Amino acid sequence: MSPLGPFAPRGQETTLDVASGQIPGLPGAPVRTPVRSGDTIAGPGLWPAIAGRLATRQLWIELYGLPGYGLTLGAPVGGGKVTAFAATPRDFRPHDPAPGRNVLAGRFMLAGASMEVEPPSDPWNRPSPSRPFAVELHAFAWLPGLMSQGDRGAREALRLTLAWADAFARWSPFAWGPEILARRVVNLACGARRMGAVATEAERLKLADSLARQTRQLLRPPGGLASRAERLTAAAIGGCVLAGAPGQALRRRALSRLDGALKTTVQADGGHASRSPEAGLELLLDLLTLDDALSQLSEPTPESVSAAIARLTQGLRLLTLPDGRLASFQGGGPSTIERVAAACAHDDEAIARSDDAPAATGAVAGLTRIASPLLTIIADTAPPARDAWGAAACAQPLALEIACGKDRLVTGSGWTPASTDRQALRLTPAHSTLTLGERSLNEPLGGWKGELLGPRLVGPPIHVTTDLRDGDGAVWLEMEHDGWNELFGLNHQRRLYLDQRLDELRAEEKLFPTPGRKEMVRQIAAPYAIRFHLEPGVQASLARDRRSILLRGASGRGWWFRTDGPDVAIEPSVHIDAGLTRRSLQIVVRGSARTDTETKIRWKLSPAGASGEPT
Repeated sequence: MSPLGPFAPRGQETTLDVASGQIPGLPGAPVRTPVRSGDTIAGPGLWPAIAGRLATRQLWIELYGLPGYGLTLGAPVGGGKVTAFAATPRDFRPHDPAPGRNVLAGRFMLAGASMEVEPPSDPWNRPSPSRPFAVELHAFAWLPGLMSQGDRGAREALRLTLAWADAFARWSPFAWGPEILARRVVNLACGARRMGAVATEAERLKLADSLARQTRQLLRPPGGLASRAERLTAAAIGGCVLAGAPGQALRRRALSRLDGALKTTVQADGGHASRSPEAGLELLLDLLTLDDALSQLSEPTPESVSAAIARLTQGLRLLTLPDGRLASFQGGGPSTIERVAAACAHDDEAIARSDDAPAATGAVAGLTRIASPLLTIIADTAPPARDAWGAAACAQPLALEIACGKDRLVTGSGWTPASTDRQALRLTPAHSTLTLGERSLNEPLGGWKGELLGPRLVGPPIHVTTDLRDGDGAVWLEMEHDGWNELFGLNHQRRLYLDQRLDELRAEEKLFPTPGRKEMVRQIAAPYAIRFHLEPGVQASLARDRRSILLRGASGRGWWFRTDGPDVAIEPSVHIDAGLTRRSLQIVVRGSARTDTETKIRWKLSPAGASGEPT
């Protein structure tokens, strides 16, 4: 392999005025993944999962909905009732106090929606403005901000919590759903002792009993493999907070099961099994809270928990870009600088690391990072997660995120599970990779199947190979996938050459006939589009030669993107930021590839000179 030679057309740039448009790369008709004759898009593993869920879901709904079921969540025979709280676990997540002030004023502002509820009323018997709002409301996402408002906030938190306990004393599929329940238990556990301090004796007993009931429910089915570690961690935290024999029994049961769940969820390289960097961050924050709760009880942290914390911390180090936020891949958003910093605060290695230390290179959960002093590139070099782990997966192999200095320039759509109504942003055109025929390689499961199993990603399997080499002031990353084989008989190879001395990235996209393919492909040509979605706020100016684009991020520093592709354009795009849709731009390189021979397209990213001319 040899470095890809520079190709640097020069010209005076002209700024394009790009109006808002559709979802990136999804023109007119929806993007669909075709299904072969006689095959199912879901694959052979879907129907057993459907049958299993149908057989068990109604059983649990009917069982938990029985009038006497709540009695089984009470104190076990001989175990006694919980009468006090034993610990105040630290919530390592930073919380903005503004939402707490809004709740005190009767305004719940969650997931981009709002509800006016003036005290002494409560929000529990009112329709929510949206499902994401209802999820955060019943997960008690508002509680940490309210607890930051001193005794007045603690008293209002207690009132709202006891009102919820009255309205939802009986199990219901939504309010007591496993994912919502886990978040509510963690939020309640971190605030329970402070709420108990401003409560009457009767209120404190009711609060403790409610937390104990919810913690017991977390240890019961149904649940799901993908969230098992999170649920058991929440149950263990709840058991640490509840005093006496009941709390001890709950945390022992939770910790005994957590060992196996962490082995399944946390990979050896520090990645989360879903391949979402943000999912790994959130699990790490919960495990840190559990570690703190156990230390308050003077109980040792299980080795499995300590090992998971160490591995997730190591992975977080590699998946954090220079702007202090996470790489956005596979249903994980960038999170916030404050949240990432809070998760890294215990990491002595990261604290001791100097700014001029060598840039990190490596892979975590199939996300490969290469870097030079000014350029950081993270590429998606593995297939999307499948089956239960694929509920938030995205069909975007070989996608890139590129940070130039601390400016994140090239990114993706930023889709996360909080954006449930924007499933199209999980498709191939919604990240910085190559598409053929404006199609998507896989798609989310929809209809009644999606409602039953969740919107897991389904479609033909994608095989990805990777070769990473470095030395002599440069890094090579070669990636290849066969996802387009079935439709077009082509493989896609993306080769990156990073010159660490010049801070210059040279790349080659190659489409070539799949070796050994025996089936005939009807199309002789396939239209391709190589997309580079830009972070909101990044300025893009197209040169007159229509081959060079000047990019400027928040710092104002310029970078030249250049390509020998036949057609280059700047088009509108969208980006999800904290659940809200923002306008952005994308660079699109278009052309046509033959299916009987190879096609190559080169592009390059390099620093702009002081004059703005390519160097």
